[in-house]
Amino acid sequence: MRINYLVLMALIFAGLLLSAPALSDGSERTLKVATMWDIPDIDPILRGDAWAEKTLVTETLVASNQNFELLPQLAISWNQQDKSTWEIRLRDDVLFHDGSKMTADDVKFTLERGAESDSTIANLLQLDSIEVSDPTTMIIHTKIPNSVLPAALLSPSLGIISRNSVKRDGKIVKVIGTGPFIMESFDDQTHVLTIVKNGNWWGGAAKIDRIVTTPMTDANTRSLAIENGDVDFTVDIPYSEVERINSISGLRADKYETSYLYRLDLNTNHEPLNNIDVRHALSYGIDREQIVSYVLFGVGSADSVPFSSSMPWANNSVTIYDYDETNAKQLLADAGWSDSDGDGMLDRDGKPLELSLLTYATRPGLVPVSEALVGDFKRLGIKVNLEVLEWGAIDNRRKDGDWDMVLFATNCALVPDPYYYLQRSYGTGGSYNYVGYSNPTVDDLLDRSMAAKDLQAKYDILKDVQAITQEECMNIIVAHYGMVIAQKDGITGFVFDPTAHDYKLNAKMSIEV
Repeated sequence: MRINYLVLMALIFAGLLLSAPALSDGSERTLKVATMWDIPDIDPILRGDAWAEKTLVTETLVASNQNFELLPQLAISWNQQDKSTWEIRLRDDVLFHDGSKMTADDVKFTLERGAESDSTIANLLQLDSIEVSDPTTMIIHTKIPNSVLPAALLSPSLGIISRNSVKRDGKIVKVIGTGPFIMESFDDQTHVLTIVKNGNWWGGAAKIDRIVTTPMTDANTRSLAIENGDVDFTVDIPYSEVERINSISGLRADKYETSYLYRLDLNTNHEPLNNIDVRHALSYGIDREQIVSYVLFGVGSADSVPFSSSMPWANNSVTIYDYDETNAKQLLADAGWSDSDGDGMLDRDGKPLELSLLTYATRPGLVPVSEALVGDFKRLGIKVNLEVLEWGAIDNRRKDGDWDMVLFATNCALVPDPYYYLQRSYGTGGSYNYVGYSNPTVDDLLDRSMAAKDLQAKYDILKDVQAITQEECMNIIVAHYGMVIAQKDGITGFVFDPTAHDYKLNAKMSIEV
């Protein structure tokens, strides 16, 4: 058996070499990218965006456009046969990077592996069983009625991989996908990922021959790298640098609207955040327009709701927390807080109104926005102690309950269905429901939406969830996140994808040699 396994692996790698383009005569088009996130592991389930979006090594069954409408990709159709049964039909002209043909068995393997390995994916898919009817047809049975399933198939963690990607112990040996680029190497020490063009891609040859992706988690480092010519393309340089980068010949920095949010989570297990008047006061006390204009340098947009008004499922009649310092102070007074000693800060029963605020620095807007919130809340008489930590340390503090507020960035449409964000954030046990919020009415509405007869009926149900959660104010939307893409002028063809985790490359991009 050991000999057979070695022979199998040799054949796989031989196929990969044959699929890769020949290195050439100096005219090779290489794109050097600096990404803001580390890639500590090559498993697509752990960092699906690195493979399906940042490098295009894997592809999902379903794609979407800028209006959040679902489009065919590796799947050509998805039809709901009854409330818990879906038929998925696949393209018949797709080859993996090792030369083998993609079949429904490979797709089944990827979906089942994802559901077994990631609780968020398991909740979205709700898999009961998958039947393979023929090499291009599969029947998915879900545990419950699941209207979100087609959108869930867009999740980058469900980029389809060959079963040959995985060793017997379940670990990835090499990511063998179907996309326009092939994994060439991954440096275990630096986490630099190199990919090369796939000459056998079903969509036609990519215009770039090679992409080298280097993690740079510091925004200033990314800015310096693009300015010095060390990289050709990067994301989210410091927003104060955008104008200067645009003044440098041969470079440009473009701003984009995203489906990301600056979200302030509130620990409602702590006083005084368990008081709804205090939570409302905090939201009314945020000067969002000033933050976007002067703190974020116009990168983003001021809003207090998660979904932009252009999204088809947005409830545009919910409570809006426009800046109102007078109302905020009155709400705090109604909650029993006053300035008893005239020092400008609020207290009650001899105790000051003092809160902690945690954030992290990887995204360039988080720390300055947090500093602005400290100032806004001080005007209300609230002392806020800001701590800038690594995300892992924040996660540990959350688990221990040692926090009052956390400002972070989250995507409300990575899966283009409102259930994705609303269930994760407000459903009992949701993966982004960090305070243990549980509302039976919200849970019932979420469940009913999964069995809705059509999209409009689903959206109407989930608009009620938006209204309830916006009023209860368990977290606060500070602003909608804007993204900056800095690149050399010689790069053409980049199109921003609002459903992506930061950005997504495409096979039509090119770079001058």
